[in-house]
Order: sequence, then C-alpha cells, then structure tokens
Amino acid sequence: MHLDWQRVCKQGLGIMNLFVFKSLEQLLKTCFIATSLLVVSLWVAIGLIQHWTMANIALTSSVAAITLWICFSYSYKRTIIAFKRASMHLEAVHNNDYCQYAKPAFSAGKVIEFHQDLENLSTHLQLLKSRYDQHVFLVYRLIEQLDSPILVFDQHPQLTYANSAFNELFPQPWQIFRNSSPGLLGLEFVDNNWRFKEKNRDSKWQIRHSEFIDQGKTHQLMVFVNIESALRQSQLSAWQQLIRVLGHEIRNSLTPVSALAQGLSLKAQGDREKQALTVITERCQHLQDFVSRYASITKPFHLNCQLLSATNIGKRIQALLKDIQLEVELKTERFWADPAFIEQVLINVIKNAGEASKPGEKIKLIFSENLNSSLIEVIDSGHGFANLDNLFVPLYSTKQNGQGIGLSFCRNIIEHHKGTIDLVNNINAPGVTVSISLPLVSAQNNLPGKS
Repeated sequence: MHLDWQRVCKQGLGIMNLFVFKSLEQLLKTCFIATSLLVVSLWVAIGLIQHWTMANIALTSSVAAITLWICFSYSYKRTIIAFKRASMHLEAVHNNDYCQYAKPAFSAGKVIEFHQDLENLSTHLQLLKSRYDQHVFLVYRLIEQLDSPILVFDQHPQLTYANSAFNELFPQPWQIFRNSSPGLLGLEFVDNNWRFKEKNRDSKWQIRHSEFIDQGKTHQLMVFVNIESALRQSQLSAWQQLIRVLGHEIRNSLTPVSALAQGLSLKAQGDREKQALTVITERCQHLQDFVSRYASITKPFHLNCQLLSATNIGKRIQALLKDIQLEVELKTERFWADPAFIEQVLINVIKNAGEASKPGEKIKLIFSENLNSSLIEVIDSGHGFANLDNLFVPLYSTKQNGQGIGLSFCRNIIEHHKGTIDLVNNINAPGVTVSISLPLVSAQNNLPGKS
C-alpha cells in the first residue's frame, strides 16, 4: 500500500499546530493537566489489574493528584518568579537606572546566565550613559561660555535652559521665563524658521535653530545672532583698513615734503619765502597729528577691569572739566570697568554735551543699576541731533571743526567691555541722553583683553 508521505506530514504538522501555546503559563498548565490525567489513568489501570477496591483506587489516585498539584504549584511559582525578577531588572534599565539588580530565583543554570547577561547589559549601558552625560555637560558648558544668546526648549516646547547672554534679549534673568513657550517670549515659527514678532527685534536678531536629544527627548536649540553687531564690526574693520592705508600713504608723502620745506627755509633769503615754507611745515605737522589721532581707533587695546567707585569717578571728571556745570547723581556706588578707558569715554561724552549746551547749563551724570547691568547716563539740554543714524560712523561729525572720531572710539571701548552705548533725543525736553550699559561683576569673566 502506497502512502502519500507528503500528505501525512502535512496532517502531522496540522495536529502539532493545535498545541502551539501563546504563553508560558498556558504551556505549564496544559502540561500539568496532561501529566495529571496520564498518571491518574495509569494508577487507576494498575488498581484494576491488581483488583484493588474502588475506595483504595480513589484514595491513591487523589494522593497522586495532590502530589502532582503541589509539585506543579511550586515549579510554576518558581518559574514565574524568575521571570518577574528579570522583568524588574529590565524595568530599571528602561528607567535609566543601571545600578539596580534583581536577585536570581535560582543559583545555577540558564537563569543565572540570563541574569549575568542582564548585568553585563546594565554595565555597558551605564558606561554609555556616563559618556553621554559628559558630552551633554560639555555642551551646556560651551553654551554658557558663548557670547550670543542661546535658548533650549524641550519637546512641549517650553524653555528649560538659557546662557547668561539671555539678558541681551530680555532685561530679566532667564529663570523667570522657565517653562515659558516661544510664543510668550515673542517668537513665532514661520516658513520653517524662528523669528521675533516685533519688527525692531526681528531686524536686529537672526535665529538659527537645530534639534538634539537629551534624556531620550527631542530639544530645540536656538542661537540668536546680533546682525547689527556683526555689521558694525564689519564696518569698523573696513574703516580701520581704510584709515591704515590712507595714514600710511599720507605719512609717506608728508615726511619728505616736511623735510624739504625745513631745508629750504634755512636757505631762503626773503621773509615771504621763509613764511611760506614755515606754513608748509606747520601744515605738514598738523596733518601728521591728524592722521595719528585717527590711527588710534585701529590699534588693539587691553582692558584692566576692576570694581570702581562712582563717587570717585564723578569727582575726578568734575575736577578735569571745571568749565562744565556737571551734576553727579548716584543711585549706585559701584560698577565694573577699566578706569582709564571709562574716564576717557565719559570725558568725551560730557565734553560733547557741554559743547551742545548753552553756557551755564547743567549736564547730568547719573550712575544707576538694574538686574543685569550698570547704567551710566549723561543728559544735556542742548539742541539735540537731527540725524542719529551716522553718529558712530568714523569721519562723520556734526561739528564744524569735528573730526568724527570721538563717538566711534567710545563705542569701540564700551563694546570691548561687552556693553552698549546709545544716543537718543530727549522726548519731553530739549537735549540728548547718552546711555552706557555695562555688565555687572558676575558677567565680566570673559572680557576680551582682560588682565
């Protein structure tokens, strides 16, 4: 008789599929029931063969079933406990807790091997997490050292971190805005880019953003670039290069002319010729001095910042500018700056205010402080400015005999202090207010050229 083995195999596989179990618990229970039925059936068969009474068969079968049940319960409990303890270990790993280990339910065998694999996995993940935490820590340290404002938002998104340059965007510490949304900070997401809603801020700041993963969650990193500052630096570099070139050419031309004029004046016979040569020599010297003054804004300088007394600075300036009616108002006593350079800035600004005011009119010098900076204000009651846009441009001056170097040099000094200087016409009174903002002592650790 020929058998269709392929058909028999398929039928056998179909029967086996009936015993595919979906869980370990189902497999253990089914094995217990099958084993119990087999043992009890064999025991009953033995009893019938040995001609036992039904009472003895029932009693011995019950004892066998109870024994099997006790053994199964113990085995089932120990097996499930082994898996539960492994699950506890995996749950700790899932919660990034790599130092918690579950005690194995057995002291040898595959369970111990499995727990050892879990411990090795925890140790490896702990090492990776330590390296990652070090990298994240270094990233946040780097962010803190940068001069540009940097904000970090979590996945909600809410503000979770900002560096100390945050006060360039807002006058309060960033911790006050913790958990604030970008919208509350005046930001909006348009055309796949972040921007300020206010036009004056949007024209000043360029926002660059990227994403990074921290603690398994996506965060937004926003870097704010001051376009005006970069543009000013580019303009200053261009002016410095131009002045260096012009100064070099003018000096090379004036030196031989001055020497020739001096030599000819010694040989000249007539008074008219001597006077003309003397005028040429004086004008050459004047142009030399003129070029030297402009060259000062191209030279690098270093700051020696220290804690200064506003009272002493005010008295020194009053003593130096005796012809100006200077009224000093102190709302704070200390501020942080380079004494020589800040005095030069204040002298330039106050002299400008005195020249713009009528004789005898008072100039106010006010020292104050807010949460993030020291503020120095110089207020006059002069004629003000018709055009404020070009005041800091080198070679530009509103004075008839002005050389256009003072304010440009002042701003260069203040920006080296990481501060700002602004000029505005007074709103409800004639005159101009010059505002100089300087960082507080805590923000002075990274000043360029600090010694």
